[in-house]
Amino acid sequence: MSFSIVTDASANLPQNLVDHHHIKVVPLSYVLDGKMHTCADLSTFDGAAYYDRLRARADITTSLVNESEFIARFRPLLKQGQDVLCIVISSGISGTYESASSAAAQLSAEFPDRKLFCVDTLSASLAEGLMVLLACELRDAGENIEAVRDVLTTQRHKMCQVFTVDDLMFLKHGGRLSGTMAIVGTVLHLKPLLKGDEEGRIVAYGKVRGRRASINALAKACREKVTEPEKQTLCIVHGDCKEDAEALAEILRSSVAPKDILIEIFEPVTGAHAGPGSLALFFFGTGR
Repeated sequence: MSFSIVTDASANLPQNLVDHHHIKVVPLSYVLDGKMHTCADLSTFDGAAYYDRLRARADITTSLVNESEFIARFRPLLKQGQDVLCIVISSGISGTYESASSAAAQLSAEFPDRKLFCVDTLSASLAEGLMVLLACELRDAGENIEAVRDVLTTQRHKMCQVFTVDDLMFLKHGGRLSGTMAIVGTVLHLKPLLKGDEEGRIVAYGKVRGRRASINALAKACREKVTEPEKQTLCIVHGDCKEDAEALAEILRSSVAPKDILIEIFEPVTGAHAGPGSLALFFFGTGR
């Protein structure tokens, strides 16, 4: 490999892809009932049990990856003579990019002959994961680290992230939604339609009444925005509602006909904010 690729666990990539592409994953941490947990490998994550705890309103807090954790991941690679491209969760919803950039600045002085770049994907979950996989594809095709960084910096603005949630109060608790909107939506049984904006923040772009309508709305967004679906793997991520994820996938197979569809459960840190019943769709399109 011409350089190493590092990401955070928000990328939500299944372990077989992490292993195949030799991706280095920095775990995210969360505190559940006073006990610290980390999850860097989805194959060991008991999603059903975790989301049952969230449904029961278990006490949970999450935290970003700090500078020291990135230093601990970067330094061994740099010592081995590897250049490093670090691809992380949106700065619009997390301070992780700032931590990674601070770590990179510190280590660049220590390893002046090595290249160490950080990319803010302006994305989260498998939207971030798709950016990581694009970087792997380009690296393996022989592109150098600067070229890959520049492609990601351009392509991040074509990453479409649309999702809906079943319980608005999780977004409110995590500061992703105003309290007034959460309360009104809950009372009226509205399902918000949300997306990632140009600055990587979560914003509402519509609302529908009922679960089926929200699933159809996500599929409609894809039909309107997706580019060359026959060449893409579309990604669906869910908060322990696999039947809804499969229903969305079936609509997309018949209406969009993508190359493939990858379905995964939300990893625990992102899932703590999106909540049980959340459903997200990620793909490259004409713009956010």
